[in-house]
Amino acid sequence: MNNNQDNPPPKAKPAATVASRVIQPRFGELVQNCRKLAMNRLAEHLTGVFGQVDDTLFECAEKAENNQVQTLFFDNMREIRRQRPRIERSYHQQIAQNFNDFLEGKLKDAEQPDEVSVDELTLMQNEDYEESLQVTNMVSRVKSRCAQQLFALEQRLAVLNNGHKLGEDSNPFGPQAIAQAFRDALAPSPFPLRIKTILYMLFDRHVMQSLDSMYEAMNKRLIDAGVLPNLKYSVQRRQESAKPATEAPTQAAPQESASSHPASSGAAPTMPGSATSASGTPIAGSQGQQPAAAPTPSTGGAATGPVGPPDLSAPPSSDPNVLFSGLAALLSEYRHREGDDAMLGPTRSIASFAPRGATRTYSAGDLLEALNRLQEKSAKELAQRLQHPQPVEELKADLQEQLETHSSLPGQQKLSEQEADVIDLVGMLFDFILDDENLPDICKTALSHLHTPYLKVALQDKELFTQHHHPARRLLNTMAQAGVLYGSEGDTRGLLAKMHWVIERVIQGYSGELSLFDTLHDEFTEFVATLRQKVELRERRAVEAAKGRDKLLDARQQAMDVIARSLQNREVPAIIRNFLELTWTDVLVFIQLRHGQRSVEWQRAGESAERLAWSGTPLSAEDREQLQQLRVELLENLRGGLELLGGYREDGIRRLLQDLVACQHAVQAKQPEVAARLEAKLPASPLGAMLGEDAQLLNTAPASGLSSRAQIIARELAHLEFGTWFDFIVGDQVRRLKLSWFSPTTHNYMFVDHTGQRVAIKPLTLLASEMEQGLARVVPPERNAPLVDRALTAIYRVLQRFTGRTNQPN
Repeated sequence: MNNNQDNPPPKAKPAATVASRVIQPRFGELVQNCRKLAMNRLAEHLTGVFGQVDDTLFECAEKAENNQVQTLFFDNMREIRRQRPRIERSYHQQIAQNFNDFLEGKLKDAEQPDEVSVDELTLMQNEDYEESLQVTNMVSRVKSRCAQQLFALEQRLAVLNNGHKLGEDSNPFGPQAIAQAFRDALAPSPFPLRIKTILYMLFDRHVMQSLDSMYEAMNKRLIDAGVLPNLKYSVQRRQESAKPATEAPTQAAPQESASSHPASSGAAPTMPGSATSASGTPIAGSQGQQPAAAPTPSTGGAATGPVGPPDLSAPPSSDPNVLFSGLAALLSEYRHREGDDAMLGPTRSIASFAPRGATRTYSAGDLLEALNRLQEKSAKELAQRLQHPQPVEELKADLQEQLETHSSLPGQQKLSEQEADVIDLVGMLFDFILDDENLPDICKTALSHLHTPYLKVALQDKELFTQHHHPARRLLNTMAQAGVLYGSEGDTRGLLAKMHWVIERVIQGYSGELSLFDTLHDEFTEFVATLRQKVELRERRAVEAAKGRDKLLDARQQAMDVIARSLQNREVPAIIRNFLELTWTDVLVFIQLRHGQRSVEWQRAGESAERLAWSGTPLSAEDREQLQQLRVELLENLRGGLELLGGYREDGIRRLLQDLVACQHAVQAKQPEVAARLEAKLPASPLGAMLGEDAQLLNTAPASGLSSRAQIIARELAHLEFGTWFDFIVGDQVRRLKLSWFSPTTHNYMFVDHTGQRVAIKPLTLLASEMEQGLARVVPPERNAPLVDRALTAIYRVLQRFTGRTNQPN
């Protein structure tokens, strides 16, 4: 007889109990559908990562700087294949566990690390730091790119979660969770950092860059199920009067009203560090008026939290928000110290153009109308204007003239301090463009005409300075980078024409809609991709040709070594020396290329060179008798080699061999004057013609002849990666070339220009010597950073110097 009291029913699993409290039962099937969708998508994309590993590592191995590095790639190619099942299993288990923790209410935001001392910080492994940086960068890019989709997904998951909102990194399908799962899956594997970096690059390309579609699909599935179908993404107005200056602005919040619009609640941005004027006027407009277009979340993601006060004496921050906050503080400090007549590099502050004694400020509408008039004027005269750069100070003067001419209170109005700061900052940006050594002059001239529309963008949306993916910023960076890479000084069509077309579209079409920049960026990027393909094809052909010539050079060097050994310590007549050094060297090269150095043909040709040189020296009676026995065989070998060259006719070969025999007899008869009078007419070397100026590369000094400093440089050069840019100084001209290929056999470096055309081949020793003398230098990585990033960093350093925060040169 069963006794239920003695055998109580088993308790439900804790996970199920918690889940039943957190996840509403009616959403159970929907939650599992979302889980299945995400797991399938992530599994598919991870397969793409490993499907690309072999090709990527093989390509890296082909370009490896030495055999040790090449072996590293091949060994890890096999190790990755072996580790793949475990990595995939661990990755999927972690993703699934994250989802289970979400269901059970256990998933929390990643904890912020406690403060550590400098001594503790030095103990952190460099590889751990590099990996953390890789993960952080991947996550940041997704957060910026998918801010709207992520916000919507987190709000909808919160509904499923019985109203419990998710923190920024507690979304089980958020970029942080997905990237960290991959890092954790890699952790037990013995891959060196260089290999892990490649795996992270592939993971970013195949998984992280595919999250947009996954988030869109998950949101759609939740909308179809009736979860917040009318959710709108918006940035709420920041209540300056109700909150302390240090309090964070209101975060993006859901709105169920179908009439809500992202732009409808956007507040005019303020520059961190100088939030309002003395009267509380926001930067983008005084007297309480708003600009024509408020910032939209799609340009940079959800509203960011407050940025702490930066250390203005420290180097420029890599965080764009911190950098912009510091720029605002430095600019404000400098303006208050120097007054309205402050010089900002080559141009004056816009405040110096205002009427003296003006106490009233222009409204945002006044400023916007003045800029619109300047933009219309520029559009009408664009064909003529594009031929000359747009000076920054001239634009400031024109802007002030427009404001004063249409002012309702002439002589009494000026710009607010915040508006003046933005105008001055944008002016410094375009001053940087006009002075940028990276850009060809024709590209500087073209880009300078974007000043007016970009000033409008900056006044309406501070995210131009704080968001790398801001549409206007991306377009400017992309055009500048294309100009650096492909904008040669003589370009009158192609890229320059496309740049002019884009600039014309911006000047004629921009009226506050940032979508215009996205459209133009996509079209310009497509054009540049086609251009890049042509350049890369030309470069590949140059590399293949260089490899062929390098193989020829190596064979010629081996042949020259054989001839040099045969002539070592021997004084032979000119006819024999010339024959060996000019003609027989080519014979040896052809034999090596056709049969190799271990062949019987190569051995026979080397012996023939040795015997001919030996026969051109005075011999003993015994040796003369031996020469008589070997002569027929020697002449047959020489004939065979000359026939191989193909540049001799039969009668020419016969006369040449007769002259060589006559020389041998003259030397053995001790008649050197007779041997000296023998001159053979040798045809030009066909291999010399094929090598052209590359033949001179064989005459470079050995590495042992370099100074100790140059030898250190040479060792460092051996670890350079392909694609590194160099500046070469010739007189007062600087030419920028890219390292495209390095020969592991001859140690020659090939450089191409921006069009992919081969420009120079420099032996390692020559390149090291030029770098020691300052005639060549590696372009620092920061010089290849996007234009706006470089400009803002340079402006920060300039303002630090102006304010006495640093004495370092610019």
